[in-house]
Amino acid sequence: MAPSLLEVTDLACRRGGRKVFERLSFGMAAGELLALVGRNGSGKTTLLRALALLVRPEAGAIQWQGADVRAEPEAWRSRLAWLGHLEGLKGDLSVAENLRVAEQLRGEGVLDIGRLDAALAAVDLLALADRPVRTLSAGQRRRTALARVVLADVRLWLLDEPLNALDAPAQAAFRTALAKHLAGGGLAIAATHADLGVAGARTLELGSMQSGSSPPSGGEEHEMKT
Repeated sequence: MAPSLLEVTDLACRRGGRKVFERLSFGMAAGELLALVGRNGSGKTTLLRALALLVRPEAGAIQWQGADVRAEPEAWRSRLAWLGHLEGLKGDLSVAENLRVAEQLRGEGVLDIGRLDAALAAVDLLALADRPVRTLSAGQRRRTALARVVLADVRLWLLDEPLNALDAPAQAAFRTALAKHLAGGGLAIAATHADLGVAGARTLELGSMQSGSSPPSGGEEHEMKT
């Protein structure tokens, strides 16, 4: 068995004053995809945000190669690419300009044109590189955000419903990009209601809790499937 790069141990998170999950543990090795499934409100997005250090867990540990990621948050963020429900794009900038700005914010300096074109090609956006984002359809904006993930060239992708608003060809292009990322030793964790097309992907099912209810004494139920 390949050694784990990412280890999550006894993680617990609250949202809106209620606990959405607790005692959540899993590990991931290079090349693995973990699909987060469950009903709305079960904690999929909260878990992704906790892993990205966008929210503070109530308890538990997140480790990368044995080190607590919260000890060096900036170093940790440099190892991951985040895709949320909102694309986080500047409407008055072009597709290419948005990607260049994203890399500058990551501290990468001048962006190599070959890397930029490869990321755009991965989601079939080369023809729209100079279009202002405000003129794009919802699916095209989603593809721009996915191109930003590809461009980051990092080990871990955290993806919240990556196939949202994508048509069939765009979904196929993303699945190809994801497979290439995993084949190169990357990891991905995705909240999804759709099949991401990765053979052997693991599934983590988060149990849903009713709003205002107390968690059971044994903790939230989580089921890991392979």
